[in-house]
Amino acid sequence: MSYRTTMRNGLWDQNVVFSQMLGMCPTMAVTTSGTNGLGMGLATTVVLVGSNAIVAAVRELVSPHVRIPVYIVLIATLVTIVDMSLNAWMHDLYRVLGLFIALIVVNCAVLGRAEAFASRSTVLASAFDGLCMGMGFTGSLTLIGLIREFIGMGTLFSQASLLLGPRFAFLETRVPGEYGGVLMMVLPPAGFLVLGFLLAAKQVLERRYAAAAGIATNPDGEQAAAGCH
Repeated sequence: MSYRTTMRNGLWDQNVVFSQMLGMCPTMAVTTSGTNGLGMGLATTVVLVGSNAIVAAVRELVSPHVRIPVYIVLIATLVTIVDMSLNAWMHDLYRVLGLFIALIVVNCAVLGRAEAFASRSTVLASAFDGLCMGMGFTGSLTLIGLIREFIGMGTLFSQASLLLGPRFAFLETRVPGEYGGVLMMVLPPAGFLVLGFLLAAKQVLERRYAAAAGIATNPDGEQAAAGCH
């Protein structure tokens, strides 16, 4: 598999949220703002890159019979390091994300990439796959968070400087005027609502691309070359 295909898979075709529907717990819980989504996504990306690289490095040394427990221990170790690092250097973000940092251990996307890709690939390819999957996950959480934050509070990346550090202060934006926001958008049901609309938009884009490329899409969502039966 080429690096270009790996990138496309991570960002679009096999996007953790919009294609595989994994990591729904943090997707629904922490995306009340773009800042929270960005922070959670970056933390998960670090774990994905690290776990993929380590699993690829030790895959020849681990017996197939115990590979899953070994992978889980490696992932849990990385998550603990990320959790402690955020607590030490980004304490405000750590307090906002709370338990969901530790729950990265049970994010199916992390273990899934270790088993499906890293256990069969080189260290460099596995690390790149983890980076692309992580960036796709980060982008998804950030997009959902920005939509909910913009409609719900009339801001974009609020408290970015506080949660992520002063260097991110340039991201903070507020809608001019007296817009007060829509409270429902920062409540749990809005997460499902926004995700549903974005999933629908992705399906529309893919169908239009398939039509423009001359690819027929059957009712089950599978694609086949035009003219083939």
